[in-house]
Amino acid sequence: MEIGEMLGDSFEYTREGLMGEWKKWILLIICYIIFPLMGGYVVRIYRGARPAPEVDDWVGMFIDGIKLLIIGVVYALPVILVGAVLIGGSVLAFSTGNSAANVAGVGVLLVGMLVVFILAILISLIAVLGMVRFARKDSMGEAFNFSAILEAIGKIGWVEYIVALVVLWIVMVVVQFILGFFMSIPLIGWIIGLFIGPALAIFSARYMTILYESGTPA
Repeated sequence: MEIGEMLGDSFEYTREGLMGEWKKWILLIICYIIFPLMGGYVVRIYRGARPAPEVDDWVGMFIDGIKLLIIGVVYALPVILVGAVLIGGSVLAFSTGNSAANVAGVGVLLVGMLVVFILAILISLIAVLGMVRFARKDSMGEAFNFSAILEAIGKIGWVEYIVALVVLWIVMVVVQFILGFFMSIPLIGWIIGLFIGPALAIFSARYMTILYESGTPA
């Protein structure tokens, strides 16, 4: 499926799931506030539910959301550890007060930030499909089945896969930027944010589901 079609499908999926479904939307706002619940709802979308699933089985959603959170933390650990070592080392260099050490500290800091940035991007390429795979296989271990994840990306095409993720990122940044403007309005902005948040979560989850399915049998 072309990126334009993926965006269109994700938009329609979100619109059909929320427009006129005010009870569901309000319940999703509650899920958005209690974020593991929103994560659990996203897992349902990852599993290929169509149309957008109803908000029920709160315990099940909460458990799935916690599992998704744990997977995210595990994927983030290498970035956190590398960042702590490299950036922490530069801070120690600064603390000596020695000019030569300060110069070295700046170098280590810049290199550390670059390494952490690149590592975060590389890991995120694997993590996003790993999370969908967890939902599809109902197994946390499958979120780290790197051979299967890399095989799926290979079937999608690395260039196509990265471009698709960049497009999603741009869309989310633009929407967040616009939303940030409204968030500056007291009370009204926060209310708008609470309504838009679940919609963005549904949109991105559907988009990632389509992307996953393009490289892996449902």
